[in-house]
Amino acid sequence: MLPPIHLTIKLCSMFWYPCHIIDIGLLKMSLVPQTSLPTNPTLGDASPENKCWQGKISIVVPVYRSQEILPELHRRIVSAVEPLAPDFELLLVEDCGGDRSWSVIQELTQSDPHVKGIRLSRNYGQHNALLCGIRAATGDVIVTIDDDLQNPPEEIEKLLRQLNNGFDVAYGTPQAETHGFLRDQASRITKIALQSAMGAETASKVSAFRAFRTTLRDAFANYRSPTVNIDVLLTWGSSLFTSVTVRQDKRAAGESGYTLRKLIIHALNMMTGFSTLPLQMASVLGLIFGALGFLLLGYLVTRYFIVGASVPGFTFLASIIAIFSGVQLFALGIFGEYLSRMHFRSMDRPPYSVQQTIALGHKEST
Repeated sequence: MLPPIHLTIKLCSMFWYPCHIIDIGLLKMSLVPQTSLPTNPTLGDASPENKCWQGKISIVVPVYRSQEILPELHRRIVSAVEPLAPDFELLLVEDCGGDRSWSVIQELTQSDPHVKGIRLSRNYGQHNALLCGIRAATGDVIVTIDDDLQNPPEEIEKLLRQLNNGFDVAYGTPQAETHGFLRDQASRITKIALQSAMGAETASKVSAFRAFRTTLRDAFANYRSPTVNIDVLLTWGSSLFTSVTVRQDKRAAGESGYTLRKLIIHALNMMTGFSTLPLQMASVLGLIFGALGFLLLGYLVTRYFIVGASVPGFTFLASIIAIFSGVQLFALGIFGEYLSRMHFRSMDRPPYSVQQTIALGHKEST
């Protein structure tokens, strides 16, 4: 009689989770459930057995006046990602901040083959730079992170866990905002502007620290408007969004490129560039003031028949005319915003223009 034959099959998930073990014995099979997997694997062990993320990861960083932070940013990203994936790339998109950031990127590309540098022809803005990096990425998963080290690269692991749970987009929501009071309020205004395009629950968790599947970019492959918002564009490709709480540190060096004025303008661009909410507001205001006008007319007619006299005074009529004229001008201004955006899109103005790309052993200028 032949002895029992045991066969061990090792199934590696396409993500970083430790491998499942199936032990097939004589009329017996057991599968280690996912809930029994360790929740905090050792990241320091970079052996091939622990690198169960079989795909490639692309980390995209928009760079703006960060010459002092870049070396430390590079070191921490490599230390955090290298144990998670056998293959990754770091794309640094320099948005023409006017300092030595591009020189530092060139030095990093010569010392690390994982680093690729992209320099835009002029300053286009954070989301435009992100769009450039996302389109240049070659990984199966894209992670975006700011260059100020406020979002620790060591937290990337948490985002990848959420993608492994079946989500397409995972945001790293900070435990507490560490910006100033005015900057925090402006960020809230921006999230309110995003609610109409993304949904209230998703917009409240949005941050610049995000991970998503590369296939989502196919949904906005032909997008060429100069007004860009990555979070809205991601909703074109999926509705499977989630968030996880992450730590947020203080800015390592320098100052943020976002001012209160820029954030308010960004919020207005989101409202008029990706939503019809302002048009709906104009319609509602028109209905409200139209109803008030009919009520006022009814009051004047009733007073005339009961009292026998009209309402005296020029001030009253002038005030009513001014209110209604203001509402009309407000509505016309909203229409003008939408017409201007149609005009700019008809000009086919690109969201960005690449001046130079660089990698180890490769340099290309346009």
